[in-house]
Amino acid sequence: MQNPYAPFKMGIQSYSMRKMGLAQVLNATRSLGLNYIEAYIMHLPHFSPPENWAGLKKTVAQAGIEVLAYGVVGFDANERNARTIFEFAKLMGIPVITADPAPESFAYLPRLCEEFRIYVAIHNHGPRTRYDTIRSVEEAMRGQPEWIGACIDSGHFLRSGEDPIEAVRRFGKRVYAVHLKDVKNRTQFTILGKGDLDVVGFLRALKEVEFQGCLALEYEENPDDPLPDIRACLEAVRAALKRL
Repeated sequence: MQNPYAPFKMGIQSYSMRKMGLAQVLNATRSLGLNYIEAYIMHLPHFSPPENWAGLKKTVAQAGIEVLAYGVVGFDANERNARTIFEFAKLMGIPVITADPAPESFAYLPRLCEEFRIYVAIHNHGPRTRYDTIRSVEEAMRGQPEWIGACIDSGHFLRSGEDPIEAVRRFGKRVYAVHLKDVKNRTQFTILGKGDLDVVGFLRALKEVEFQGCLALEYEENPDDPLPDIRACLEAVRAALKRL
């Protein structure tokens, strides 16, 4: 079957369906015609007992869904807690952890990334947060090995008055994850194409840097009944891809 989202691995950040349980999320993802997710930590909890992890992996596999990223998680000075997250991601077969890493966590993160062969993608989270601008993410990546890259959240960069397209161009091959969402007037999350995101330009920039990760739609509005709006967002993605 032809991929209507080629050349991308179109998926969804399961936070978009945060009021659903894991089984509902997996079924809804398939109903949307998607095979990939970035898993929200409450749907795949790394803090659950390790003896439950294999069961979570089996549930996801049986649904025919591939988890391409996981997060957003926090990393602080506690390497032991971080190791648990990496162990969970490794067992689940997840290649990218999206994260808000505190500066002190860089003392061990590159080492854990290399040990587990898992990338960490720094997530920008809007105005007045630790990583709110393109420059702040660049400064965090500077001097780090390529295991440390970026998760571009297009909506939060718009909220910070930053250009998501410029972020793609500056981060280049070190874009390891994307949260695709739209914002109007720096305040209101909205359906893709109805805000200020240049959807075509953003997707074109990702294509130019040969982005290989999960293009994860993240829709924050209407959590009680998100699927109709999510379908509208996906329709906007398909329309934009025809214009590349």
